Amino acid sequence: MILILILFGIPSILLSVDFVHYLVTGKRLYHSMMNHALEIGALILLPLFYLRAIDYNTNDCCSDSATFSPDHSLIIYVLIITCVVCYFVSTFKKVIISPIIETLINSILLGGIVFNVFIALQIEQPFWLLGNLPIIILFVFELIKNHGKISEYSLTLEHRSLNKLEKLSWNILNSKLFIKIPTLLILFLPILTVLSGFLLLFGQKPDSIIRAFTDTYKHGLSQLDYMCDNVQCGDHFLCSVAANGHKRIVAPQRLGERRGNKIMCNRQLLIANAFEELIEEKIPKTHRSIRNNYNKVGNLIHRYYTIFNIKIVADIVYVLMKPLEWFFIITLYTFDQKPENRIAKQYLKPLDRKKIEDKTAYIIP
Repeated sequence: MILILILFGIPSILLSVDFVHYLVTGKRLYHSMMNHALEIGALILLPLFYLRAIDYNTNDCCSDSATFSPDHSLIIYVLIITCVVCYFVSTFKKVIISPIIETLINSILLGGIVFNVFIALQIEQPFWLLGNLPIIILFVFELIKNHGKISEYSLTLEHRSLNKLEKLSWNILNSKLFIKIPTLLILFLPILTVLSGFLLLFGQKPDSIIRAFTDTYKHGLSQLDYMCDNVQCGDHFLCSVAANGHKRIVAPQRLGERRGNKIMCNRQLLIANAFEELIEEKIPKTHRSIRNNYNKVGNLIHRYYTIFNIKIVADIVYVLMKPLEWFFIITLYTFDQKPENRIAKQYLKPLDRKKIEDKTAYIIP
């Protein structure tokens, strides 16, 4: 965590100092090479690191959940890429492009600022200061630079050679800020509509840009928190569900404890957890991969928790899990020296687990 704070904190601090210096002196503080390094870090490397290494790609009631809805996140990624590309095009262009393109670029940059504000509201933590604030500062710098260049260029422009659309674009770009800013934001909406329409070809929905924020758990703009109301963490996976069926079928044995919650344990559940514990000890990398994929199953179950909580459904899950149970028990008896002891220890408090371990230590050295 300290390393992450340092990685994100350096660009944020440096750009904040640069912005204050600009407000006081009217000049940027750092050399162009330093500015380019900050741009690459703040706009490309750190967002990519956050999305790939820090952010979760599933909605989860019981742990950190995805910042953006997994089903609607494509529009978010495309919008991020669009804003970043426009920024670098604007940064590296040597001359003023056509008035229409200049209007689009400035509209996207301004929309990118608003977009980052919504991301900050979604994250709902001080962490946004390290991630979104540097991006907002860079976009503001570029908009200020563009405004100055356009004002200078418009003095030498021959307006009679422009068509009506080009004249309209220049009028927008040269208007007062209290007119220019809302106008560019309004123009950003059609751009967003075009992107959303294009992504319909890839399975996105017309309202994906909204649902990317709202179809999530435990974030600032989340609207699905109610789906976690009836979910007891640690009790929404297949074997746990199966253990809640009719007693004559699933044969519950005892109560257990997982993450502070009481759960009903049958032999199938104890065997499955003992198998996972064995895999975690012997081949931890494989276990992490299995657990990550299995968590997706848990995500599906707690979406439809009321269905899986029906006893007949739990009975069916129990029967369907039987072949896996037999595979787990064969594996335990093949690779574990004391398989029944491992099974007996599952879902016990640490003190009770230690009692079993101490007792068996004298029996089998």
